[in-house]
Amino acid sequence: MVFSNTFSPFLAFPVRSLVVSALAAASLAACSHTTRMAAQPQNLPVPAEWANTTGPAAAPATALASDAPAAPALDLAQWWQGFGDAQLVTLIEQALAANPSIVSAQAAVQQARAQVDVQRAGLLPSLDASAGARRSQQGVADASNNYTVGLDASWELDLWGRKRNLVQAGQENLAATQASLYAAHVSLSAEVALHYIQLRNAQERLRIAQHNLALQAQTEQMTRWRVQAGLASSLDAEQARQTLAQTAAQIPSLQASVRQTQHALAVLTGQAPAALLAALAQPAPVPAAPPTWVMRLPADTLRQRPDVQAQEHRVQAALANLSAQERANFPTLRLSGSLGVGALTLGALSDGASVARSIAASLAAPIFDAGANRAQIAAQQAAVVQARQAYRSSVLAALQEVEDALVQLQSDQQRLVHVRVAAEAAGHAQRLAQQRYDSGLIDFRTVLESQRSLLASQDSLASAQAAISTDVVKLFKALGGGWTKENNQLTDENLVSQTVSATE
Repeated sequence: MVFSNTFSPFLAFPVRSLVVSALAAASLAACSHTTRMAAQPQNLPVPAEWANTTGPAAAPATALASDAPAAPALDLAQWWQGFGDAQLVTLIEQALAANPSIVSAQAAVQQARAQVDVQRAGLLPSLDASAGARRSQQGVADASNNYTVGLDASWELDLWGRKRNLVQAGQENLAATQASLYAAHVSLSAEVALHYIQLRNAQERLRIAQHNLALQAQTEQMTRWRVQAGLASSLDAEQARQTLAQTAAQIPSLQASVRQTQHALAVLTGQAPAALLAALAQPAPVPAAPPTWVMRLPADTLRQRPDVQAQEHRVQAALANLSAQERANFPTLRLSGSLGVGALTLGALSDGASVARSIAASLAAPIFDAGANRAQIAAQQAAVVQARQAYRSSVLAALQEVEDALVQLQSDQQRLVHVRVAAEAAGHAQRLAQQRYDSGLIDFRTVLESQRSLLASQDSLASAQAAISTDVVKLFKALGGGWTKENNQLTDENLVSQTVSATE
């Protein structure tokens, strides 16, 4: 076996001179080479706090850490535990274990890790073994055999760090792929929760519609009896029948929504669409949002969000690839050696009948490539710009998602207050209308209108309550919650200054 430290005993004076000359020439080339493109930083300030968590319209369930230091902070890694719904927890755990997108993202991480191993292998010498046999014959009786066994070693020294830059690029790509896996966790857990809330809301709305349908059926039956007794008109009967049919028409669409959402949840958990029909058939309340929790500040949110982390790692990978490409113009030094044993018989090979060894050093430097490497450098520079702009876009999108989620949550909480009042009033109005109609004080039209209003108000209340839970799920997703690994790898230099740089 031949390694670099075994070359020196056999290195003749001309070879040493060649190596020294190669190092000197490469050093001159490195000193004269420009290794970085011109950059024009453009700063994007990150706000110190969220714009929609202060003021009289702020959501009561949210608070900045500085405003409410004593409030318990909800674990964003498993935020779904705060909803207190065992079925929701089970579904999310099943999805994170078996969803095809998660399995695919895990395979992508394994692939990226293997690519890093390939790049690291290029830093080490390579060793090949060979064996051969030859038989030659001259004339009728003269014949001879020749057997050989040998080892060949070669090593391209990474003098200027080109290969190390490629290894770094691979490591950054691996980190980006891991962050993408965590981002898939965030998206999937939120998707399961949103569908689960939608399912429970559809089941509640179906229950409300069926309850009102039964109430209206009783009214329609009583109206027919009153018509037969001459106490009501045929118009009253037809109006009652119309209201009953309109309510009945809503039920099939609600049933379809329930079934379709059950199918979606099954697929999200990696199962066939009908796999969860029995498990999710029993209606249950919409999971209520956690009552108290603490908001992350903007800079902390950017550190937490795996999609932002992935984009930062891609910037670093692009910079490492650029550095490696810039060094492609530098001379390369390759050392090679061989050790071989030859004999006329197989048994004589172990005695070293004929030993041959050689060592060589070769220096190669590009002289003319028609501008190919210069074009490759320009391409890598453009890739750096794209990566930085993608990073800026991910930061802006993260900030917008949180602000939008806060605005929507505050709006829906204010709406819920009024919808709840309207639903209570509609219930009182329906009971009063029925009593007054039974006493002969009002006409039947008022009763029907009160029943329609009650159904609409109860349906709106159920939807408004589900909207609050939906908004909180979206806010947790925007804050980067949903993955358990502590991997906040954004550097302090990037976010302490609260700026994002981009290259024009």
